[in-house]
Amino acid sequence: MYVLHYAPDNASQIIRLVLEEMRLPYRTALVDRSVNAQDSPAYRAVNPTGLIPALQTPDATLFETAAILLWLTETHGQLAPPPGDPDRANFLKWLIFTANTLHTDARLLFYPEKYAGSDTAVPAFRACTEGRILRHLGLLETLAAQRPGFFCPDRASVLTYYICCLTRWITLYPTDRSHWITLADFPALHAIAAAMEIRPAAQTVAQAEGLGPTIFTAPAYANPPEGSAL
Repeated sequence: MYVLHYAPDNASQIIRLVLEEMRLPYRTALVDRSVNAQDSPAYRAVNPTGLIPALQTPDATLFETAAILLWLTETHGQLAPPPGDPDRANFLKWLIFTANTLHTDARLLFYPEKYAGSDTAVPAFRACTEGRILRHLGLLETLAAQRPGFFCPDRASVLTYYICCLTRWITLYPTDRSHWITLADFPALHAIAAAMEIRPAAQTVAQAEGLGPTIFTAPAYANPPEGSAL
């Protein structure tokens, strides 16, 4: 059984969706952000970066979202084009783009005060970050409109879940700019989000983390039964 170190409505949600979609046995271990458990010696022994998630497996303890996703797809042969598939290269470049570029800029958007250098620089820093995110979503909208097998409404993949989670958080955060984007303005991405949120895996995770029924198309702030999303 895998152990997913998680906080509700954090990046661990991506991994939890994939574990549910693959129907793999796992248990969760809460990392309680309300008491900064991510900085505790116990959690740092699991993940020295202090970031969430971490996944304990029989082979190793994994961290970094993209690394966990790739390991799961290769280990279980699901939710991604396998090595040797003609779509593999295309899938890999968009997965790494999502992890290295979109996810990184989302973090800058959520915590601009950590990166802007000064309080007075935050508005300009945020405006630049929002502009980049809109360009990233435009690229992903074009990809979604092409409907490759790994990124379309017809089937789940690690990329569909990853993007849907990121658009959820980009819509909700930062709280003083909530809903600064409207996913309906990206119809191909919206179609993927609508298809993913009604899947049994998504409904299970929504209930477990207190996310509400329309977790991707009309997201609301989490009301989790344990822990804190912030």
